[in-house]
Amino acid sequence: MNKPLRRIAIFCGILILALLVRTNYLQYVRADELDTRKENRRVRIERYAHERGDIIVDGGKAVTGSKETKDSDFKYKRVWQDGPMWAPVTGYSSQAFGATQLESIEDGILTGNDDQLFFDRTKSMFTGDKKQGGNVVTTLNSAAQKAAFTGLGDKKGAVAALDPQTGAILALASTPSYDPSVFAGNSDKDSNAWQALQKDKDKPTLNRALRETYPPGSTFKVVTAAAALENGLYTDIDAKTRSPLPYRLPLSTKNLDNENNIPCENVSLREALRMSCNSVFGKISDDLGNQKMIDEADKFGFNKEVFVPVRTNASIYPKDNRPQNAMAGIGQASNRATPLQMAMVASAIANDGKLMQPYMVAKRQSPSLDDIYTHQPEQLSQPLSAENAQKLQEMMKTVVESGTGSNAKIPGVTVGGKTGTAQHGLGNSEKPYAWFISYAKTDSGSPVAVAVVVEDSKANRDDVSGGGLAAPIAKAVMQAVIDGKK
Repeated sequence: MNKPLRRIAIFCGILILALLVRTNYLQYVRADELDTRKENRRVRIERYAHERGDIIVDGGKAVTGSKETKDSDFKYKRVWQDGPMWAPVTGYSSQAFGATQLESIEDGILTGNDDQLFFDRTKSMFTGDKKQGGNVVTTLNSAAQKAAFTGLGDKKGAVAALDPQTGAILALASTPSYDPSVFAGNSDKDSNAWQALQKDKDKPTLNRALRETYPPGSTFKVVTAAAALENGLYTDIDAKTRSPLPYRLPLSTKNLDNENNIPCENVSLREALRMSCNSVFGKISDDLGNQKMIDEADKFGFNKEVFVPVRTNASIYPKDNRPQNAMAGIGQASNRATPLQMAMVASAIANDGKLMQPYMVAKRQSPSLDDIYTHQPEQLSQPLSAENAQKLQEMMKTVVESGTGSNAKIPGVTVGGKTGTAQHGLGNSEKPYAWFISYAKTDSGSPVAVAVVVEDSKANRDDVSGGGLAAPIAKAVMQAVIDGKK
């Protein structure tokens, strides 16, 4: 070969090599980056070219579906059954506005693109079967969810219900809610619905059960009682406590008053919880000190985020000075908790001191309904001993049988609970928050623990109470779970 031809051959070889290097660089090194670019519409077209997998409740009932669209290159969009009731569980999945909660976290399974479904995708290439998404089977109980959502009604608030023995989330309601179906597409109509939702001052898309923290009020007194028992400050729940009346806040000239001048001087722990004595539990918190209170709250899950798998905001028991620590011990000051957190508190007490990790996804399934993942319950912590948990169960049972929680009674079932009415606004100028936490116990153990908070209602300020507004909702949820076990 003469010299000019050899040069041309070498040059062509270099061009071919450069082309191969460039092609491999684009296909392997930059593949993920190019796939996720907003300008790459083909990826989104493929994403919506087949039906999305479903989110399942009750072990087999789909609360989601897919609907074929018109006048769009995105063939299918998401639809929901009873969207407002299930939105706090599922979140939304929109062609225009993305996805949240389970719809986002489990997106790989639901679209069929997850690595766990590689075999199914490969098999469909040879069989010619249409691509499908897998299913996400949740722990949710539709009867309990309906009871929670219906009970809240037009009130602003939230409900969280757990199986104390496993940590399975049975209900997760938040109101006001929204219908994810109305903005699931990418039309002008969807955009208008989305914009209206964003302007709503009541924040319907906020999951109050997981993402809103409230002062827990007197429901936190069960944590303070647990701290007293665990640290040996008191051992006999029926013995007198060292509780003067009036009780002056430490380092202060102000007394910590009780509601309606109830007789709280030196009463037992059982009576203090039944009557909800601020003076008794404020003094317990001060006697133990801030660090011991933080340590006990931490064991119940405070001061850290929880993933169920949706992320929940951290509930806070703060580092603070003595008077503020005394107030935090009765669920006020800077003490803040999510409804899920307070359900975890009731759950641990009902489960003889064992706190199980809360979870919402029981299984993931392939398109052929084979299980590719099954959740195994795991213990999160041991906030208190079995002996002390049983003492607290007795105390909470007294609250329901002869105290402020009587609206949660269920015939033939042992119910323990604690009411709370938490101050709200500067100088308690706003309507207070109404709380109730509880557990139910049958011959086969404790199937359910519940926390309810009513943030706002049409009730007069003087009529707002945990026993009046929140306890009936908790009762309905517990009843629904118990009836489902029969």
